[in-house]
Amino acid sequence: MQPKKLFLLDAFALIFRAYYSLIRTPRITSKGKNTNAQFGFTNAILDLLKNQKPTHLAVCFDSKGETERHVDFADYKANRQEAPEDLLAAIPDIKKIITALNLPTIEVSGYEADDIVGTIAKQAAAQGYEVLMVTPDKDYGQLVTDTVKIYKPGYQGGTVNIMGPDEVCAKWGIQRVSQVIDMLGLMGDAVDNIPGIAGVGEKTAAKLLAEYDTLENVLDNAHNIKGKIGEKIMAGKESALMSKKLATIILNVPCTFNEADCLVEEWNKPELAQLFEALEFKTLAKRVLDVDINTDIAPANSQLDLFGNPAKGSAASASQANSISPSANVTPSVNVTPSVNEVAEIPKAPMQTLSDIPHHYILILGEAEIKKLVSELMQQAQLVIDTETTGLDANQCELVGISFCYEVHKAYYISCPANQEETKAILNLLQPLFTNPNITWVGQNLKYDLLVLKNYGYELIGTIQDTMLMHYVIEPEGKHGMDAMAQQYLNYNPISITELIGKKGKTQGDMRSIDVETAKEYAAEDVDITLQLLQTFIPLLAAKGVRKVFNEVENPLVKVLTAMEYEGVKIDTDFLNGYAVALTAEANTAEESVYTQAGMRFNLASPKQLGEVLFDHLKLDPKAKLTKTGQYATGEDVLQKLAKQHKIVDDILLFRELTKLNNTYVQALPNMVNPRTGRVHTSYAQAVAVTGRLSSTNPNLQNIPIRSTRGKEIRKAFVPRSSNHTLLSADYSQIELRIVAAISGDPAMCAAFIAGKDIHTATAAKVYNIPEGEVTKEMRYKSKSVNFGIIYGQGAFGLAENLGISRTEAKEIIDNYKREFSGIQKYMDKTINFAKENGYVETLMGRKRWLADINSTNFTVRGFAERNAINSPIQGTAADMIKLAMIKIQAAMLAQNLQSRMILQVHDELIFDTLITEKETVKNIIITNMQTALQLPNNVPVIAECGEGANWLDAH
Repeated sequence: MQPKKLFLLDAFALIFRAYYSLIRTPRITSKGKNTNAQFGFTNAILDLLKNQKPTHLAVCFDSKGETERHVDFADYKANRQEAPEDLLAAIPDIKKIITALNLPTIEVSGYEADDIVGTIAKQAAAQGYEVLMVTPDKDYGQLVTDTVKIYKPGYQGGTVNIMGPDEVCAKWGIQRVSQVIDMLGLMGDAVDNIPGIAGVGEKTAAKLLAEYDTLENVLDNAHNIKGKIGEKIMAGKESALMSKKLATIILNVPCTFNEADCLVEEWNKPELAQLFEALEFKTLAKRVLDVDINTDIAPANSQLDLFGNPAKGSAASASQANSISPSANVTPSVNVTPSVNEVAEIPKAPMQTLSDIPHHYILILGEAEIKKLVSELMQQAQLVIDTETTGLDANQCELVGISFCYEVHKAYYISCPANQEETKAILNLLQPLFTNPNITWVGQNLKYDLLVLKNYGYELIGTIQDTMLMHYVIEPEGKHGMDAMAQQYLNYNPISITELIGKKGKTQGDMRSIDVETAKEYAAEDVDITLQLLQTFIPLLAAKGVRKVFNEVENPLVKVLTAMEYEGVKIDTDFLNGYAVALTAEANTAEESVYTQAGMRFNLASPKQLGEVLFDHLKLDPKAKLTKTGQYATGEDVLQKLAKQHKIVDDILLFRELTKLNNTYVQALPNMVNPRTGRVHTSYAQAVAVTGRLSSTNPNLQNIPIRSTRGKEIRKAFVPRSSNHTLLSADYSQIELRIVAAISGDPAMCAAFIAGKDIHTATAAKVYNIPEGEVTKEMRYKSKSVNFGIIYGQGAFGLAENLGISRTEAKEIIDNYKREFSGIQKYMDKTINFAKENGYVETLMGRKRWLADINSTNFTVRGFAERNAINSPIQGTAADMIKLAMIKIQAAMLAQNLQSRMILQVHDELIFDTLITEKETVKNIIITNMQTALQLPNNVPVIAECGEGANWLDAH
């Protein structure tokens, strides 16, 4: 018989955790609604149902208004900040989701959730239930018995911690769980504003109880306790007794455990699907309900492959391809600006589809019709173009068709046959159109189309405009896929690619597998929608003040990136194959060492088996935590803490590093070589990072390790295309700090850069008030941490953790820094105030970051927005600068008709495959244009450095 297991959830405690766990990667719907709390809570409860399989479950809510504790102590919980507005707005949705899951919610007027949980837990345990109280709240420790335990969920995907009497007592340093309330009576609880005794902390409280057993005994013996502690106890007697009463969970709430009501049953799937659609939980709906909903929202923590790519699909038009964003590279932001929707009011009518719209989509067949169409299109100043292909890789896919549009609801589609010679013949007929310099070409993710055509030998000569990039600068935090934008701005739901070719997987077809009439409707709709989006976004660029960054940075970069992706980079596969053998041998040695020290063989790649060896067999940590699936946690953070205890941990970490490098890069890169070109072609995503930085995928070159010796070796595999070429690597010197100095105008920091000093040494001299010649390596290292940390909101605690120093020393360093570089603090204050007044911050080029939470009444949410306000102009200006440099360098190299090519961009670094005879010319072009790409205020110089080598590592 299955044991009866009841889970009791402390709703608000879990909702708060859910909301804050996603604060760095918020989920925003197409209508600007934050769904962090709804999504996090729903995921948590679904995971619990799946992994723990409770027979019974109930969700307990605090009641509104005051409780008995407020009557006893007016300041109870008075210090709590107001809940974020988005979180409060989520409560009705969450209650609806709980109802749709056919689970009960319990709320009793005048009582808190912990009182309800405690009362029901006691009743259920008496009826033979195993009870797990799902909460992160430590106060629940007083309720724990052999059959009533705390189930503490892991934070941000961390490990689950199930606490019985032994675990509770070990955590608090007490003898029995009833002493939890004695502890709280003595030390208080800052979270609930329970005062306790002033000056008594957790360690002191535990010592007092170890000697006197109860709070009352401690108070009775206060006169025997020597020193100031005794005096504090005597002075705080009344406060201690009141605190103990406040901390005591009430066990006689007027509610009764009803087995039938709490029984876990089938969900109301139609109602749940409706809620998921309203909240735009697309992936969740597919995973748990197996239904598709009409939304294009990207899920938080999207699953990517080892190179940071989305799961591959075999079908694509460019407009669909762009909507799959590599979320792992995204620099997180807080919310989307509501003002976008104030400018472009979202219609309230039902969502329209193609069947609702009168349209004229024309299939063009044969040479005569193509020539006639070309003649017509040649007369247009602006044309929308979209390519349909057999896959998402623009460097390897085949062309299936091309669509054109210059008038809303009217478009043309040319189908391209599988015979590539016949396709080239069609493209030859279109060549006069492609080479017309008077046409402005419009596209959604136009880089994809440009690259497809370039691989066929054709280029669009005219100017370009990309609707995806327009939206990216208008609403950087938004969803830039065509479907999502059509839904948001046009109240229109386009034909889904999965409707045509099926869902992802082995059964999915491609655009060649559908009939030409269906393909025509789909492809023509794409260009029609793109034209409508263009007409919507043009005025928004001006209204939002981002026309400059679009016209001068993002839009011109498209053709530069197209050229880079087309060129690719040569990979030394022989080196990688040899390195793979070396890494495998080293990994095998580490693995055998682990088995020897463990005294047994097991599957080292299995976290479950590894946990059993480390914690059951070797007993490295008696307090080892469990994951939510019930096995021991063996993540890197856990192992790092154990490394000093046993050499086996070092060997495990080494084994993991070696196998990851081998599997993720060394063995994978040769398989990514394009068979046609013999090179690897990464793909650059412009519309991902809200700061403006480029993202690299397939492969993700920005994630190739640079700090570890073994990781660095991988860069040796990136080599010039021939013996007549060499690699040049150029990067900016301390660019973000130079930008900080320039935009803050801090006299000391500006002077140091103008004088060409080492900024970290100059900083250390100021902070420690000594001559620069007396600055030690340790002083420089500490000052470097402050330089980079202070602008990202790092306080004394963070600095102390990073440097391994006391908080007192860390605070002194920061205080000295702020005094000597007062302009930095003034910049931060001024920037935050600007953001509060205007709702955004911007880079020197006018790239905006919208901060909807900058005036939140919740200081945690507001603080996150304030940190974004401070660092976004810095990171964004650095991103703008290297993009401008790339545009200018490419133009200069084309103007001189050079054979050398810019091939890679990684953060602040550019890599060039350079003809040796052009080396000096290219170096001069690189340095000149990088240093003059964007002039910084206050005469702060920009310095770029260039290296050369036979491979990327040597050149860097």
